[in-house]
Amino acid sequence: MKQNRKRIAGLAGILLGILILLQDGLSVCAAGELGDLRGGVAAVLYPGTSSTADILHATAAQLNLKLAQEARPQEEESTLVMANVQNALNVRSGASEEAEKVGKLYKDCGGTILERQDGWTKLQSGNIIGWASDEYLLFGEDAAALANDVGRMIATVGTGALRVRKEPSTEAKVLGSLPRGEIVEVLSEGEDGWVCIDYEGEDGWVSAEYVTLDFMIDAGETMAEIAAREAAEREAKRHVNYGEYTTDADTTLLLAALIYCEAGCESYEGQLAVGAVVMNRVRSAAYPDSIHGVIYASGQFTPALNGKVNRVYESGNIQASCVQAAQEALSGVSNIGGMTHFRRNNGRDGIVIGNHVFY
Repeated sequence: MKQNRKRIAGLAGILLGILILLQDGLSVCAAGELGDLRGGVAAVLYPGTSSTADILHATAAQLNLKLAQEARPQEEESTLVMANVQNALNVRSGASEEAEKVGKLYKDCGGTILERQDGWTKLQSGNIIGWASDEYLLFGEDAAALANDVGRMIATVGTGALRVRKEPSTEAKVLGSLPRGEIVEVLSEGEDGWVCIDYEGEDGWVSAEYVTLDFMIDAGETMAEIAAREAAEREAKRHVNYGEYTTDADTTLLLAALIYCEAGCESYEGQLAVGAVVMNRVRSAAYPDSIHGVIYASGQFTPALNGKVNRVYESGNIQASCVQAAQEALSGVSNIGGMTHFRRNNGRDGIVIGNHVFY
């Protein structure tokens, strides 16, 4: 009889353990879905999520019916917030329309939630810390969806002369090398410690051991940053008479340098499309109204961010087709309509030209 009771108790314990593991398994599945979100967004959304071992933390003492029936604690709330506007959103010093403006969030910009109250959110985006109306913000899953759509993963090189290879292998052909501090766009993370990057328009592979990965979402500007940018643009306009689509030779060369960096290995149509994106932004109220301002806007074009545009511009070594594409884009020609974004073709909707999709 005692053996039977022991056997029944043992079976009950096993069944109860299975119930809890199944219940915990739901948490594991939910955590696993975070893999569908890219890089840092998942970390921002669920900053407490840990490994399966940490999730399945029940001990023998906890394997009882009362605890099994209790509701499990909810996951931590997301701290990600995204602007939900067509042009710009004012960020203020307090939770009121009458409070002083401290900065602006533009279309597709995001930040971190610091505090929420009465239909207002205190957030940080770049150097901005202030309050914005919830009416013009996205939270939770909506913010995550937008962030993953418009954000991008970048890699910063942490060693000198990092070799870029054709395939994820030390035996593969070397395409070139990257200097310490170079920032490149990440296309995917492969297995066995390799990262696929955009290397001058081609897929290149670098060892993950020598790069730091970060997920980037565009940040807004403080009022001081806006004033400094606008002052620089006014200063530039004193030296040249800008028309609607015409500018000086130096600015044409700057646009050509960006086209070379972003699409130098693409067809002429792909190069023209990149130039058209810049000019569409110049004409849009959601972006700076000068070519220089658009190219160097915070977090917009990786080659401008990492200094490559400057190096190409100063060298003057730009292929003729890129200069021609810049001139045609400046004349008002667009082969992508009014589209203002592009990225490596990842299957999203848009106009696909070569290795890019424009949207």
